[in-house]
Amino acid sequence: MAESRLIQGRYRLLDPIGRGGMGEVWRARDESLGRQVAVKCLKPLGPHHDPSFARVLRERFRREARVAAALQHRGVTVVHDFGESDGVLYLVMELLEGHNLGQLLEENRPRPLAVPEVEDIADQVTAALAYTHRQSVVHRDLKPANIMRLADGTVKICDFGIARLGHDIGFTSRLTGTGVAMGTPQYMSPEQIGGSEVDQRSDLYSFGCVLYEIATGAPPFDLGDAWAILVGHRDTPPEPPRSHRADIPEYLERIILDLLAKRPEQRPQDAGEVARRITAGRTAPMYVPTVVARPLPDPAGEGGTTAPRFPARPGRPPSRSPRLPSWTQGMTTGHKATGAGPRRTPPDSSAGLTGEWTVRPSTVVPLPPGRGERPAPAAESVTALAGRHNAGLSLGRLGRWAEAGEVHRSVAAERERLLGPDHPDTLASRYEVGFTLSRTGHPGEALGEYARVAQARERVLGIGHPDTLAARQEMAYVLGQLGRHVEAHQAYVSVLAARERAMGPDHPDTLRCRHNLAFNLSRLGRLEDSYRMAAEVAAARARVLGPAHPDTLVTRYEVAYVLGQLGRWPEALHTYQEVAAARARALGPDHPDTLAARYEVGISLGRLGRSAQALELYRSLVADRTRAQGATHPETLRARHGLGVNLGRLGRWEEALAESRDVCAIRERALGADHPDTLVSRREVAVGLGWLGRWADALTEYRRVAAARERVLGADHPDALASRSDEAHCLEQLGHGREAAELYRRVAAVRQRQAAGGR
Repeated sequence: MAESRLIQGRYRLLDPIGRGGMGEVWRARDESLGRQVAVKCLKPLGPHHDPSFARVLRERFRREARVAAALQHRGVTVVHDFGESDGVLYLVMELLEGHNLGQLLEENRPRPLAVPEVEDIADQVTAALAYTHRQSVVHRDLKPANIMRLADGTVKICDFGIARLGHDIGFTSRLTGTGVAMGTPQYMSPEQIGGSEVDQRSDLYSFGCVLYEIATGAPPFDLGDAWAILVGHRDTPPEPPRSHRADIPEYLERIILDLLAKRPEQRPQDAGEVARRITAGRTAPMYVPTVVARPLPDPAGEGGTTAPRFPARPGRPPSRSPRLPSWTQGMTTGHKATGAGPRRTPPDSSAGLTGEWTVRPSTVVPLPPGRGERPAPAAESVTALAGRHNAGLSLGRLGRWAEAGEVHRSVAAERERLLGPDHPDTLASRYEVGFTLSRTGHPGEALGEYARVAQARERVLGIGHPDTLAARQEMAYVLGQLGRHVEAHQAYVSVLAARERAMGPDHPDTLRCRHNLAFNLSRLGRLEDSYRMAAEVAAARARVLGPAHPDTLVTRYEVAYVLGQLGRWPEALHTYQEVAAARARALGPDHPDTLAARYEVGISLGRLGRSAQALELYRSLVADRTRAQGATHPETLRARHGLGVNLGRLGRWEEALAESRDVCAIRERALGADHPDTLVSRREVAVGLGWLGRWADALTEYRRVAAARERVLGADHPDALASRSDEAHCLEQLGHGREAAELYRRVAAVRQRQAAGGR
């Protein structure tokens, strides 16, 4: 088959990229779809296997390959196709660019991986295992070589279903004279060694062995021969990881030792439990250096979504994630009508020591031309600053943006003093300062910070460097925050052209920029253009990343939103329902993005007049939000608001009024009297009072809303004008026709003036 270089007339083998006990892996090109893939060719059966066994094997292969192909999770390698060619069984999989954990350990010798890397890997693998175990799929051969970390920080488990196939074929080695089937001795569970039936807890034991090794640098039973290793798994308690490495957190040591319990019933019973314990340990209070800088106000708690934080390349600790694997960070959540959009930026590859800027002993750090050379700072100082930089990222991940801003300002000042203003690490800190400013309601200051970073990166790295483009794309985002959508559009178009030239139209960063451009087009009122571009991006992401990839679903979510804006609610509803179902499968039913899509399903049902269905959806959503996020979380209150609106649509105004008042009171306490969400609830209270004929009370509430919006937004803002129209309608109902007419005229005059100015 290798000589023909073409499998089934479709997959052209290009070059071998790996060999193992079960066969070899080739980089190949899918001639039908024009994409590169990986093809695993399993070893052919020898002459000692009879034909009936071969038939059984082929059927088992097809069954196991179908199981692997059905798995749809970002933490699991995607299987595209499988079959047999010239007597050789093959699998076609996504081509992964990165390193497996065994390679990362080898590159990092003699040290184990950094603790934040271990935590991030643990976080992502347990999420993938929780998903696969829910599908009743057990891996049976988890080991460092079967866990890949990609260039963007995503961690994937490889070879699901194929491990059992290898056992059946007999490719795995056997202990001499024992008849015990062997996988990889260092990672086998005691029940697997004993030949007993294994379940998900065996995978958890194997993963405990992997965690032990990447945290300490050696497997738990690093002995001289296979039999000694197996006896160690069966009979010997492992040494505590902290006896090898004191900086391993106690919670992580406890998890590892629990995973390595000899009997399955003594281990955690599912990967979800392990994931929750990792989350709890990572979000425990941590030390943050005391810094002196201008204090920032607390974030409002609503707005654009978090930009993703990507783990650094090997040798540099990545940032910590409080709850979710790194690939989920920055995904769209919340209500589109607030102006919050999908905020996905490319990885900021200068977030740590990079390239020729890396400080080494007896070196100097370059200064701008004409200013000589700067003596190299002590390596300890640079390392300490990198740790504080990561601490700032962790604070941001926890939503503590004001504190994160303080840390990044301090680190930026120190890095500038030690390394210079144009050093990539200094600019990385400045970039994070800009991000925290945009997250704490200071988009104007953020724009200035990003502009300075972009100019410096252009000077040092070049106009088309990915880091320069990342800063320019953030400038476009904050321009949108400032309502300067025309300038944002121009910036996105410029960045997109540069990305397409440098990376091609289907590169993930190019598609991310096109997605943002589509979002901004909708804010410019160019809904048809926005819809076409979002639909194109969704199709491209489905082709490149897969239909269930979170980025694909984010763009489909945007497609649904624009469909709603265009009044095409049946299509919007269908798309939101598909996104919600796909997110539930990939991320879980309680993931914020799953819940956000369900909320939009409720909006669409209400728009289509299906208020009874919307009401039931909102009831279940309120219960799920309360359980997952708490009763006073802004998204829980948003779901309760939707519940109240649909009670009103069904004519149940007493219940609707009670719900609106309760939500308004909670929002006022939590968010403030002038917060937009509080004012939306107060208006809903006024609507309910009006429908119940209590127009005098309604007038009081409408006037409070109008006054607050004028105070916060200005008298000519569309929301303030809408509130004055509400007030005029209320005056009409109370018989104050002349006063109502005067107010209507004032509002109309402002709108006419605005329309004339916009022409």
